[in-house]
Amino acid sequence: MTNKQEILDKFSNKSAHIAVMGLGYVGLPLAVIFAEAGFTVVGIDPDNRKVEAIKRGESYIQDVPTANVAQLVALGKLSATVDFAALADVDAVSVCVPTPLRKTGDPDLGYILSATEELSRYIHSGMVVVLESTTYPGTTREILLPELTKNSHLTVGEDFFLAFSPERVDPGREDWTTFNTPKVMGGITSGCTEIASHWYSQAVQTVVPVSSSESAEMAKLLENTFRMVNIGLVNEMVLMCDRLGVDVWEVIDAAATKPFGFMKFTPGPGLGGHCIPIDPLYLSWKLRTLNYTARFIELASEVNTNMPRYVVSRVQDLLNDHAKALKGSRVLILGAAYKPDVDDVRESPALDIIGLLREKGADVCYHDPFIPTIHHDGWSLESVSNELDAARNADIVVIVTNHARYDFAALTDAAQAILDTRNALGETGRDQSHVERL
Repeated sequence: MTNKQEILDKFSNKSAHIAVMGLGYVGLPLAVIFAEAGFTVVGIDPDNRKVEAIKRGESYIQDVPTANVAQLVALGKLSATVDFAALADVDAVSVCVPTPLRKTGDPDLGYILSATEELSRYIHSGMVVVLESTTYPGTTREILLPELTKNSHLTVGEDFFLAFSPERVDPGREDWTTFNTPKVMGGITSGCTEIASHWYSQAVQTVVPVSSSESAEMAKLLENTFRMVNIGLVNEMVLMCDRLGVDVWEVIDAAATKPFGFMKFTPGPGLGGHCIPIDPLYLSWKLRTLNYTARFIELASEVNTNMPRYVVSRVQDLLNDHAKALKGSRVLILGAAYKPDVDDVRESPALDIIGLLREKGADVCYHDPFIPTIHHDGWSLESVSNELDAARNADIVVIVTNHARYDFAALTDAAQAILDTRNALGETGRDQSHVERL
């Protein structure tokens, strides 16, 4: 049995060597805060472009300043490699790999399985492993644990320690970061929870222990399902208000004046990002294997997934009001990122909106100051250089992402017709007779 106190002391005195598997938008910020806390950290990623960038002291993640990476690399606190053999020399490993969905809607655990298979070759006594990749309840115990023990005689909770701590990264935020956002931690055993929590508490402000890895996995899915379902609710409110001839934005603002019992969510053209459109479907899939239908998740997913089609139908109607057909009309999509002020198009509704408009014969262009090019589903586009010039030449402008740097007053003056899916224009003081909101 491993001496638990020796492991705890390694983390307390920062002599433990850390590995972070996966250097994406979760892994790189985590590696940086561990290194800033005083640990020696190696990032492992099969993408050589990321590894070479780290070696040069460069950041490719918007939320991580290059200056921070360069300083940590120069101090020898942060390094990167494509060689998984580096795992042999570390005391603790955070696994931060993608967990996408297949086109069938089933979880794709390929990245987790591949990472765990590599890790199993180097697992050793005293090692602590924490999975951060969002997945369905039971993954840590049912997938990682058997793989990590199949070629060894190590006992979890005694010889090595395994836990799950869901990532809580919101790209573009400066108020809540990897450092100060509370980290939930659930181990396979209570000893696993204790040691993994002690490790993370050396680098993050708050660690919240729970009784099991399943509880930690489920907590993450509850967080994102809560948001998905409530967004689905207000998106359906858009459809209902449209039929009733009521301004949904006025309704939401009025309801939000209630100081208790109401939390404001706003509608939009569809869900985006890696988490909200994807994570609840992991839970839905898992429940189907237990002969249970997650009805709220399925319904919210249906409503949210159909929002891009609703946007296109509104574009078509607005053009019709101006005696124009959608086919052949010039449409400017303003904003391609899934949320304001980030360079991330993962699952962005803009992609579906552009694709649907192209299918219907529209002449589509887009502008996004953070996204210079888009390659999606067999088509490619480059961002136009000047959004106001493009707006003047377009038959209609569709505001999909309300980036802070856009001059919406000038845009209102420049455009012939606007569909505002984000209520971005608000009170610009300009004539808005040619503007419709979602």
